[in-house]
Amino acid sequence: MSSITIPSKKKKQLFEKLKKANTSFQKVYPGDRPERQAVHTVYGGANLFKADSAKILGQRALEAFHTYAPDFVEFGKIFGLEGADRIRNYQSVQELYNEYAALPADKRKKHPAHLSYQVYNKVINKLTAEAIEDFRIDFEDGYGNRSNEEEDATARDAAKEVASGMAAGTLPPFIGIRIKPFTEEMKERGLRTLEIFVTTLVQHTKGKLPANFVVMLPKVTIPEQVSTLVDCFEILEEELKLDEGALQMEMMVETTQAIMDKDGMNPLYRFVKASKGRCIAMHFGTYDYTASCSITARYQEMDHPVCDFAHHMTKVALAHTGIWLSDGATNTMPIGPNRGDNLTEAQLQENRDVVHRAWKKGYNHIRHSLWNGFYQGWDLNPAQLPMRYAAVFAFFLESYDDAVERLKTFVEKAARATLIGDVFDDAATGQGLLNYFLRALNSGAITEEEVMVTGLTLDEIRGRSFKKILENRKKA
Repeated sequence: MSSITIPSKKKKQLFEKLKKANTSFQKVYPGDRPERQAVHTVYGGANLFKADSAKILGQRALEAFHTYAPDFVEFGKIFGLEGADRIRNYQSVQELYNEYAALPADKRKKHPAHLSYQVYNKVINKLTAEAIEDFRIDFEDGYGNRSNEEEDATARDAAKEVASGMAAGTLPPFIGIRIKPFTEEMKERGLRTLEIFVTTLVQHTKGKLPANFVVMLPKVTIPEQVSTLVDCFEILEEELKLDEGALQMEMMVETTQAIMDKDGMNPLYRFVKASKGRCIAMHFGTYDYTASCSITARYQEMDHPVCDFAHHMTKVALAHTGIWLSDGATNTMPIGPNRGDNLTEAQLQENRDVVHRAWKKGYNHIRHSLWNGFYQGWDLNPAQLPMRYAAVFAFFLESYDDAVERLKTFVEKAARATLIGDVFDDAATGQGLLNYFLRALNSGAITEEEVMVTGLTLDEIRGRSFKKILENRKKA
């Protein structure tokens, strides 16, 4: 029996209809954004912000790092890095380093000190060159409720400091403000701070905003809070003669209603839609969210199961929409209890123990976030930055060699396979490996040269699609 052929005219009509649906879907889910995403956001009270805050905080982070992780051996043991427990005793760290440095490259990778040495030096370089990637000048929880006169003055002063930082080139790559929520109680105060800050800023910068400037709207529960902020953006842009769309926003998931509304639906995409394309990121508020779930203070931790549930609901709702996702913060500060210049050895040891425990706790929380696919989080104190970068760099570096070999194999194998063969199975795995290299590169854990040893070109890597890599190679 011969097969039935669908007439060309009908086939064209069917495919035209399908094209509209596919195109509509692709507009909603364009995929991950290609721009750099910060690996963290530092939140600080607006009253404390200065033009050189990023530099000062970086110096404090480096001081804490050198004080409590004086060498790569102790560093590796603090965080339990792979191989650190197998480093035998040496007369000195220098002796260990001499042994390690004398080995050929392939033997170094097998040395138990390899990961500790690699991560330690990357953390030093990062804290020295760019300790702060993103800073949020906080007028909400980190600032508190103050008189209108005081918050007005703080908004003006903070804006002037940002303007000074722009002129001096001392701002971090990403910066923004967090205003108070647009709840019925706080909406007027939130908008007033936004108006004063933005107006003062552009007056002192001749109409310019900092690169990657964003306004954070906290405690979002309904789309109307977002759309109202966007309406305010449009008015400010017109009045201040800013480019249309210059004001971008983020919002926070801090309540159960942001995960499931009264109709049993996840409202997050509706929140994003209400932003009219201005929302670039969704951040998770660990402590407000756990409080909204009636979790007692002792158990309000980033890795609590209720947080995992919210994380996955957020990821499912916003995956492939181009919205960046960020986890929250660890609120256990790595700060020793004993202060002063003439501390006893016992007091110094107590400080070390406290800091190391806090670092390891935060490190584990960050690793948990990374494992869940959240590649950004919050830091609240400069002493937390060493654990941030230790966790991020170790997460990627410990699987680098394996990922290189696997991706090289997938590219070579799939490039020779047919479209009917095992390409699609391999493509899914290959995409996961490509995602690993994209995230590792974005974080600074590896360099472009270290990605290219996979056999991929920079253009292929930046294209972000393993399937397209295979298709293009088959055509070549």
